[in-house]
Amino acid sequence: MLGERIRELPSQTRYATERLVEELDHLQVQIDGFEARMAKLFRDTEDLELIETLPGVGFILGVVILMEVGDVRRFPSAGQLASYSGMTPRVHASGGRVRYGPTRPDVNRYLKWAYAEAANATAIHRRKHAPWHVSRLYERVRHRSGHQKAIGAVGRHLAEATYWILREGEPYRDPTLDLVVKPKGEA
Repeated sequence: MLGERIRELPSQTRYATERLVEELDHLQVQIDGFEARMAKLFRDTEDLELIETLPGVGFILGVVILMEVGDVRRFPSAGQLASYSGMTPRVHASGGRVRYGPTRPDVNRYLKWAYAEAANATAIHRRKHAPWHVSRLYERVRHRSGHQKAIGAVGRHLAEATYWILREGEPYRDPTLDLVVKPKGEA
């Protein structure tokens, strides 16, 4: 369809558009090469299969999370992994009043991005998986505080779940449904 529409463009616009499409095709070949190499390197790892059981986490986000977390035993608690990941807000408390501010800037930005992407994927598919804890968490926080804070809350849940998944060597278990998500290779 794009090829047909390009022919309708004026000659200079058509030329520029054709070059841009060629560049996009070249980039897609490079992306496919990176993904094939990543699949060869990471597909057989048990930890990656466990990470992929998290809601909203697929192969690419799973690799990012696994590589950036490293050895999970270096974090004394799930909350510290969530903090390192940038999924905890700043807390301002004075005179008995507590206010939550933005997240800290000095965090692992790759983990922050990965958990935010997974949380956004969860938000997009929340109606499809309405009984899931992350879907209900998103809806509850979004109703009270808006989309951004809801993404942060779901991201924090995913970061803390990552800690326990890697620490215990077990797949993600939905806390409200007592549902165990099976790794992709299992029936």
